[in-house]
Amino acid sequence: MNILEEIQNCPVEWKELGEVCSVKKGKQLNKNLLTEDGLYPAYNGGQTYSGRTNDYNVKANTIIVSQGGASAGFVNFVDTKFWANAHCYYILPDETRVNNRFVYHFVKMNQKYLMDFQHGAGIPALKADKLSKLLLPIPPLEIQEKIVQILDKFTDYVTELTSELTSELTSRKKQYSFYRDKLLSFEDEVYQVEWKTLDAVSEQTNNIFWNKIGDDELFKYIDLSSVDRVTNKIIETTAITKSTAPSRAQRIVKSDDIILGTTRPTLKRFTKITDDYNNQICSTGFYIFRTNGEVLPNYVYHIFSSSDFYKYLEENQSGVSYPAISDTLVKKYKIPVPSLEIQSRIVQVLDNFDTVCNDLNIGLPKEIELRQKQYEYFREKLLTFIAEGEYTESRVEEWDNSALIKLLQWVFGPIRVKVGQVVNLQRGKRLVRNQLTTSGNFPVYQNSLTPLGYYTESNRVKNTSFVICAGAAGEIGYSDRDFWAADDVYTLETSDNISDKFMYYVLLSKQDRLKSQVRKASIPRLSKDAIDKVTFYLPSLAEQKRIVSILDNFNTLTDSLSEGLPKEIELRQKHYEYWRNQLLNFNE
Repeated sequence: MNILEEIQNCPVEWKELGEVCSVKKGKQLNKNLLTEDGLYPAYNGGQTYSGRTNDYNVKANTIIVSQGGASAGFVNFVDTKFWANAHCYYILPDETRVNNRFVYHFVKMNQKYLMDFQHGAGIPALKADKLSKLLLPIPPLEIQEKIVQILDKFTDYVTELTSELTSELTSRKKQYSFYRDKLLSFEDEVYQVEWKTLDAVSEQTNNIFWNKIGDDELFKYIDLSSVDRVTNKIIETTAITKSTAPSRAQRIVKSDDIILGTTRPTLKRFTKITDDYNNQICSTGFYIFRTNGEVLPNYVYHIFSSSDFYKYLEENQSGVSYPAISDTLVKKYKIPVPSLEIQSRIVQVLDNFDTVCNDLNIGLPKEIELRQKQYEYFREKLLTFIAEGEYTESRVEEWDNSALIKLLQWVFGPIRVKVGQVVNLQRGKRLVRNQLTTSGNFPVYQNSLTPLGYYTESNRVKNTSFVICAGAAGEIGYSDRDFWAADDVYTLETSDNISDKFMYYVLLSKQDRLKSQVRKASIPRLSKDAIDKVTFYLPSLAEQKRIVSILDNFNTLTDSLSEGLPKEIELRQKHYEYWRNQLLNFNE
């Protein structure tokens, strides 16, 4: 029985909060007793503590409710000793009847209700009776504890995510940098690309001829300070005419140009020119990249943010107090130039990371909001005893090898992987011979592809691949019916984006290699490690299914020929005998 079912079936008593808890009000603390380094926080009418003091009047792990001010009715839980000031209610439950955290979650659920009862024309306040008369459901303590465990887990999620916002955003940026550098490295020999200098994939840019410009013609001037180093966007420009233009205002920029600050280049000041700045002017302190069509502007934009590129800039800049790098040296930087289709996929991936890192509204706060909604949803369900809906936990993505494999596969197509990176090998369970019969529903595979016998139960479902690891070690099998895998069999547990039958054909194609890894002994054995290290090319799921379909058809054709050939021979023989008799039947 799950917790929601337990709640529905348990007895519930309803009491006013004041009947099972004491609602007390804090005591005013003189401001001169507040210090920056005090031992205990002092809570008054706000959502956080108003200062620190060296004394306390309430023990740790106490529910508080703001009594006065704009936040009157706000509910909090303080896990340290603290001073409750005059605008702070605190709740002391009778713990023989109600769980402290249970009361907290229920009162927190009613926070909006309490805040709606603020009164007073000057400083809003909450009357104590609104709190003490709040109706509280009281299930058995055992049920309360179970509810608390679940809801505390959710609040921990929210608290943890909120407190680690900065580190998480840093982590997101690191993830972006990792995937960016990985996608732009082209280390795998499978994806050999031509490397070209920036000069070879760009077209020439032009300077403005101020003497040919009208006196009143206005331009937006992009100086080094115009480009924000955090968002990589132009945040402000200066309006100039030919008479007010500074000496460095020389270069014409166009839409989709990428400009890079070449003075103090390691400050990473670069941006993409939008339509708003088409045919405007930038400083000579920028290098301008304009594609000749071989590379996408956004592809080069991400290259300009890569670690290798900035390492190159750092190694080739000159000057101590005002380091800079020349346009000529920037143009000599070599970049990988895959097909435009591959570039487009890389850009799609990295643009997504870039957005997450730079727009907090769709990054971590959305995840925090989701956690909060999950918490509130379950809090409502558990505390109002309404069981409806189904919960599926979501989590912040933990990037690992499998995620990287899927990402590279999406960008590049088939990617070389090891079996152990995408498949979980599960060893079977031993049975003894006297448990087996000579016929039955579930074949038992032990040390060969011929069933050792049959058993009354199965431990593997149909359409599962397996590898024999002892005896006929290295043999690859596939069962289209439920079966029992014994302890000399490894079965393949695959994820949703990998076809079981595809893995069967992969291992079948690698069978000679696997057999060469078999340890020769009285009983030949194949290790799990040897299977895990087998490398192969993993295409998309759709392509896997297409390959499987072709190979299945070949198998069907082969099997039908093997089965049908004797009949065909017999038919041909009869055909031959008939015509032989006809042709050799001469009249005497």
